[in-house]
Amino acid sequence: MDHSLRCRCGTLQGTVTHTEGVNRGVCYCRDCQAYAHALGNAETILDNLGGSDVVATLQQYVTFTKGTEALACMSLTERGLLRWYAGCCNTPIGNTQRDPKVSFVGLLHNCLEHSTRSIDEAFGPVRMRVNTKYAKGKVVPMPLSTFTSVARFLGSVVRARLDGSYKRTPFFSAPSFKPVVATRVLSPSERERAMNAV
Repeated sequence: MDHSLRCRCGTLQGTVTHTEGVNRGVCYCRDCQAYAHALGNAETILDNLGGSDVVATLQQYVTFTKGTEALACMSLTERGLLRWYAGCCNTPIGNTQRDPKVSFVGLLHNCLEHSTRSIDEAFGPVRMRVNTKYAKGKVVPMPLSTFTSVARFLGSVVRARLDGSYKRTPFFSAPSFKPVVATRVLSPSERERAMNAV
């Protein structure tokens, strides 16, 4: 079943398909927390323990239908994850690897909340909690479900690489497979401010 995707102000809109094959988890790493602060939306992106609710799917299952001119891309460092967001209202969209052959995208909960179905209904419960040592309080880890969820999802990423379906992506353009928009890498001072805010 499809699930709608949109930024907070509604400029950027799209759809996520194959919702049954996703992985949902919460990441507490310092980089995800710093990214939320860099966007200026930490209070709406992070939970009270500093976690980001992320739905992991394949890029081929994400389609933008409106407002693609608002799509923007940021990275904390020259080699860090590509962190996609809506520049119109700084709503985080998702995180990808720099290599488009790795067809993973971690969609942030903020762009999935404006739908007739809740995130729980569409994508199921949280099955992973990762980087818990950076949480701002006690977090109960989920080692077994994390292992099985990651193993299952990695299989779908490998299949996308082998069958060429990784080429269907709204984040990279063929034939060069460079990001569809220029990536803004935070300056050292910007990154320091974001990290200090964590």
